[in-house]
Amino acid sequence: MEILHVTAECYPYAKAGGLADVAGALPKYQNELGHIAKVVMPMHRTKFLLDNSWDTVHKGSFNMGNYYFDYTIIKESTNKLGFDLYCVDIFGLFNREKIYGYDDDSERYTAFQIAVVDWISRWQHRPGVVHVHDHHTGLIPFMMQNCYAYRHLADIPTVLTIHNAQYQGWMGWDKNNYIPAYDSWQWGKLDWNDTINPLASGIKCALRVTTVSPSYMDELKYNANGLEALFEYEKGKCIGILNGIDNKVWDSATDTYILDNYSSKDVDAGKKLNKKKLCDDFGLDIEKPLFIFIGRLVGEKAAELLPQAINDSVYHINGRMNFLILGSGDPSVEGQLEMMRSSLMGFYNSQIGYNEKLAHLMYAGADFLLMPSRVEPCGLNQMYALRYGTMPLVRSTGGLRDTVIDIGDEGGFGIRFNTATVGDITYSVYRAVELYADKKRMTALRKKMMQIDNGWEVSAGRYIELYESIL
Repeated sequence: MEILHVTAECYPYAKAGGLADVAGALPKYQNELGHIAKVVMPMHRTKFLLDNSWDTVHKGSFNMGNYYFDYTIIKESTNKLGFDLYCVDIFGLFNREKIYGYDDDSERYTAFQIAVVDWISRWQHRPGVVHVHDHHTGLIPFMMQNCYAYRHLADIPTVLTIHNAQYQGWMGWDKNNYIPAYDSWQWGKLDWNDTINPLASGIKCALRVTTVSPSYMDELKYNANGLEALFEYEKGKCIGILNGIDNKVWDSATDTYILDNYSSKDVDAGKKLNKKKLCDDFGLDIEKPLFIFIGRLVGEKAAELLPQAINDSVYHINGRMNFLILGSGDPSVEGQLEMMRSSLMGFYNSQIGYNEKLAHLMYAGADFLLMPSRVEPCGLNQMYALRYGTMPLVRSTGGLRDTVIDIGDEGGFGIRFNTATVGDITYSVYRAVELYADKKRMTALRKKMMQIDNGWEVSAGRYIELYESIL
């Protein structure tokens, strides 16, 4: 079976969040199962683009309203990622520093989707499945089925995976002319609440819709940023498939980013050496449990609660712990976290921004990972942490509920709490500090965490079963 994944980002080419990790791993594991999985994405100007060799495989052009664009499809020439990687170059739209965040994102990603569909329409054969990811590619099923120029693609099955339903790609109907000419009777497949909604369109038009965890699929029926009724209506074709992680990339025994490699057999010694490096670099006390947060400093992650939760924990639990933050996002949260360095020196530090090497070292050297997320469709950080023997402290939501069992429950290996509040976070920190004092139990739990398999093999197979059900 030939599967074409269409995505806005893909690790290690370009990454803004968990979507990139999925797009960079799932196709590789599908290939290992004996299929042909490919990825096509925009040609973002990144280091990966410059450091690798590429072949031009197609050139084309299209109109988008009053705009005319030439596009070029290039292919990474060495199969470096374990699958064929294609990039779409549309001059002026993707030769920029960031993946998202521009005023013309609607134009950028609509043009990208048109170019992809136009390219597929020129193939000498048909892919078995077109698998689109999030709202940046949500218009593709509609275009393949309803746009006059591409109706010959209508019999190709399409699957939409939703990584985060909070972002939907809304466009006003004044931009309707961006979409290639289509049967106007089908306008309702684009509309939701009087706007063009690419995510809603994908849900309506794709043959199957998946989310990245079963619990998140359930949550979308009552918390989907306005799409709750649509998820209820389309529930017959919706399924939650838990994301996996790439066990070859996230492996404490082979990770080249960390100071000292270790396995479950020598987890305490290995973590201690990595922790010493972190504590030396950031002025923290190696004898105290180290709590980390890695991720976007935004409301979905409850990041604005972190400053108060850290201050309260240090004050009320008598400074029996350290905190280290790595992330970026809301400037006001960034500012608070930076200001705290002086008042909590020796108990807390932070690095604003993102650093892949430091992230790996933090997973290896930390004792606990904080994830107080308000919304977490799947979450990968908690799975990375488990691979390195670092205990997740998570709010019971989405994929966090599906992947972490509380130590108070049978078979537990993590700490869960119910609400994204300073009080719940602080109490969970207290539970973790008390647990850390029990060295024997802590070691046993670390060994248990590291033996949990959240690899992509099972999830990749479930996607193949899904494709086969609609072929």
